[in-house]
Order: sequence, then structure tokens, then C-alpha cells
Amino acid sequence: MAQLKLDRTDRAIVAALLADGRMSNAQLAEKVGLSPSPCWQRVRKLEEAGIISGYTAVVDSSRLGITETVFVEVMMERHDDDVLDAFGRRLAALPEVLEIYLTTGEYDYLIKVAVAGTAGYEEFLRHKLYKVPGIRHTRSSFALRCLKRVQSFVP
Repeated sequence: MAQLKLDRTDRAIVAALLADGRMSNAQLAEKVGLSPSPCWQRVRKLEEAGIISGYTAVVDSSRLGITETVFVEVMMERHDDDVLDAFGRRLAALPEVLEIYLTTGEYDYLIKVAVAGTAGYEEFLRHKLYKVPGIRHTRSSFALRCLKRVQSFVP
């Protein structure tokens, strides 16, 4: 699939929707200096090209009792495709796992996990993560505070 070339208006549309994905097409059109019909056509083109891949609500997890964000580095025993694929699928199925990255360096994966306190993290480790086969070693870091959080950016 050929990559869609974005002009200044397309970038403005994406930036505006990143800031407020709930704004109406009329609001968006006014913000980027278009009339509603061409604005809607551009948004559809951006969606069809996969540049805009969806819309979501941002939830304050702490208000739901999910008070801790933990980054877990995982070192695997083996690096066979089957082992890595199975590991990725198992972790993706766990609701506490927010993000999974296959990385370079000493550890093979970086996993972002959300849990209800240290007891919730112990529960996650003992009853979920450590039940996944193929893990050699893990190292965890608790986030103290998030200083910046964005879904994406417009270059």
C-alpha cells in the first residue's frame, strides 16, 4: 500500500483530532479552515489510509482503583519464532497489560502494566506473568508519576 502524502491541512486535521477526538466535523472544519464537506472527505481519506486507525476515550485509571503503572522488562529463555509469538499472544490477552514492545538490548520485551497497588502487582506476577512459559528473568520498575502522555504526534 502506498503511503499517503499529508499536506498541512491533513496534518492540522490529525493534530486537532489527537487533541479532541470528539469534536464535530463542523468544529473540526472551522478549526482547520475548511468547509464541512471537504473536511469530512479528508478525514475519511485519513481513516481509509490507516493514518487515523480509531477513536478512543482516555480513562483516569486511578479513579477506577488502578493506582500503579509498572514497566516490566522480560528476558526470554529462547528466541524461537514460535516461543516469541506464543508469549506475545499470551500477554496480549491479559487485561492488565497495556502495551508490549519487542526490544533490543539485554531484555527482549518491555511491558507496561496497570494494577491496583503492590498487592495487585504481586497477584499479576505470581498468577499471570510467571505462568507464561519461556521467561528466564524479569525486572520491574514502578512509575512514580507520568510527566507526559500522548497517543501519537504529527510530524
